[in-house]
Amino acid sequence: MSSSVPHRHVRPVRPPQRRRLGLWILALVALAAVLTAAGATMFAFQGTAPSGRDLGSPPSEASPLANGGTGPAASVPGSPDPGTSSSPGPLGGPGPFAHGLLIADRGNGRILAVDNAGHVFWQFPARGSLPPGVKFAADDAFVAPDGQTIVANDEYNQVIYRIDIRTRKVVWQYGHPGVASGKLGYLHNPDDAYPLANGDIVVADIVNCRVLEIAPDKHIVSMRGQTGHCTDNAPMTYGDPNGDTPLPDGGLLITEIHGSRVVRLSPTGRVLFDIHVPVQYPSDAQFDSQGNVIVVDYSTPGAVVAVTPKGQLLWRYAPTSGPGRMDHPSLGTPLPNGDIVINDDARDRMIVLDPTTMKIVWQYGHTDASGTAPGYLSDPDGHQPIPANAAF
Repeated sequence: MSSSVPHRHVRPVRPPQRRRLGLWILALVALAAVLTAAGATMFAFQGTAPSGRDLGSPPSEASPLANGGTGPAASVPGSPDPGTSSSPGPLGGPGPFAHGLLIADRGNGRILAVDNAGHVFWQFPARGSLPPGVKFAADDAFVAPDGQTIVANDEYNQVIYRIDIRTRKVVWQYGHPGVASGKLGYLHNPDDAYPLANGDIVVADIVNCRVLEIAPDKHIVSMRGQTGHCTDNAPMTYGDPNGDTPLPDGGLLITEIHGSRVVRLSPTGRVLFDIHVPVQYPSDAQFDSQGNVIVVDYSTPGAVVAVTPKGQLLWRYAPTSGPGRMDHPSLGTPLPNGDIVINDDARDRMIVLDPTTMKIVWQYGHTDASGTAPGYLSDPDGHQPIPANAAF
């Protein structure tokens, strides 16, 4: 945004009668514009979203889409002009998410569900969600396959929670709040706690250097790695695993900080590939629709890269300055159209990157400005495009 002072336009003086006539005309034009805008807003937001969620009242005029701006006139650097068919719009309209985006807003101690226009339609915790005095700062949140609950891990509080979406109540937890350990029933910096279709939860227990699958009755179904043995030697041991993405075949995609490695395991735990990725601090590797690996570099400046299953670099996005620069991005999730949604933690924003143009095409949060007001985030550390069956 330019900091120069705009030119002042000097308006010629009209005779008194022409001035009054001009004022009447201006008033009528302004009234017509207001009525037109109100009608368009009611048309756009009346009724329910495709998922059945009631969007409620029309959004405020200050839409939190842009880099420090408000309202329809603001834009994200590198993005299409707002108001065009490719710019962010209401849920169900133009935009990157068919059903919204779930954000683990760690610095603010909350989980948000936002639509394409950046309006929050669900939030946790609500009044009565947690016992008095309980701290909550989840760094990841994922909707369960049945759409009824969210699993969230509070990494630095050493706990995993399962949250009922409709009641916004914690219905299950694992770990001991504030106590880190490798003993049975304990965790040490749990990360990426994913709910599975069978009701189990798989989690990367980073400092214990293991990946656990935990049943609803809290017994350990399986453990990948060995507690306290932190070397990258899959499948026997893992070096600080911080990602454990479940795969459709029942296997796992494990990300190791130590050695900058990504490992694909079969459902039986056999290593299908074990590759080095060209980043300093890999975080939460994912597959794209072509079977390539997308992984972010949790560094500053940050990066997101795509590599083949053999480790060949396909592309890298890593601006070192300007609005595109990232600061400790921690998760990049490919969307069906090939775009990548990224939480840019230390710049307090969520972005969507088009890797064909290497431009940011959508943003939620105000760059480098943390806050709790609508449209603001603080150290957002996890996300998930919301599935169609989620019970919001």
